[in-house]
Amino acid sequence: MSVKVFRPGAAPLGAAAIYQTLRADIVHMRLMPGVRLSENELGLRFGTSRTPVREAVLRLVDEGLIEVRPQRGTFVSRISLQAVKRARFVRSALELAIIRQAAAQGVPDTAMAAAEQAIVDQRAAGNDPLLFKHADDAFHRVFADAIGFGDLWSVVESQKAQFDRIRLLSLPDVTPVDLLIGQHRAILDAVRARDPETAEDALSAHLSIVVETATALLRTHPDLIHDDVGV
Repeated sequence: MSVKVFRPGAAPLGAAAIYQTLRADIVHMRLMPGVRLSENELGLRFGTSRTPVREAVLRLVDEGLIEVRPQRGTFVSRISLQAVKRARFVRSALELAIIRQAAAQGVPDTAMAAAEQAIVDQRAAGNDPLLFKHADDAFHRVFADAIGFGDLWSVVESQKAQFDRIRLLSLPDVTPVDLLIGQHRAILDAVRARDPETAEDALSAHLSIVVETATALLRTHPDLIHDDVGV
């Protein structure tokens, strides 16, 4: 995957835009764990001075996506196993409550159609991890929007950067796409049947996969994943 490069003649990007761009590059694995970052080179890339670059980098350090190693430099952080588990906890706390309420009260036909379309888009994504991720996120967000809690998705989004890196690293070789689509279908069928317990169980099983996947990938990619659980 290639990163976006500043075009000569374009307006320089501010710290917020640089942060968003770098965050997307890291989450989408265009900047892989361990890659060294230079403020000077980033300034050239974005056509700006080092000050907004430094502000953006510091925000990403706070999020655990970039680390500064004394006397060595600034690097894209390895994927934190602890952060993956934390994101799974946050998603479970919010999404299980959302799916239970969606199944209990029912959702509009337009929401069901949007969820069906997201599943179609997931299958159409084939072996493209990024396209699948977008369709996956669309599926999960449908139910929050349907019960009037769409604003809660921003809370989920803020916590799942490491979660998403694992998803993109694992698709499709480690985590079969057909398995994920089948789980989405089970969730949707339970909501349609107005069966909160089955919907919650299906979603819980679905959200557990990423932690299992991260643990498996840790054995094969110790250079990309950091086992910081209990540290």
